[in-house]
Amino acid sequence: METETPSSFASSEALSPCLPCPGTPLGHTVVADEKTMDAVTGLSASGPAFAYIILESLAEAGVKVGLPRDVSTLLAAQTMKGAASVVLETGDHPALLKDAVTTPAGCTIDGILELEEGKLRVTLIKAVVKATSRAGELLFEK
Repeated sequence: METETPSSFASSEALSPCLPCPGTPLGHTVVADEKTMDAVTGLSASGPAFAYIILESLAEAGVKVGLPRDVSTLLAAQTMKGAASVVLETGDHPALLKDAVTTPAGCTIDGILELEEGKLRVTLIKAVVKATSRAGELLFEK
């Protein structure tokens, strides 16, 4: 993933030839306003660490319920990869996709209830907000 930022030094038109074609090793490119670069950093640069924590937690949960660690880690990683792929391929909002795989009175809704009670959603939002704030602070540190 790459982010291009038009500014007074480089216009959108000047950046266009620099943007990679879809399917290149850089993957997707997003053009963002310079004023949003701290947010890009907070989400996209810090986000992989947050995703690794979630992946690690899912893998640990698999071990807790009896799966061998290697199997549990593979299942957790493939689950996250698959979910992300569906979002990218369909363009559907993650909430719609979550609803599509959540059956009434099923095991998934019970798990979602635990996530909501544990405030996972709010914690992740706060992590991105904090990382974004820190990115802005780093600009002024020597």
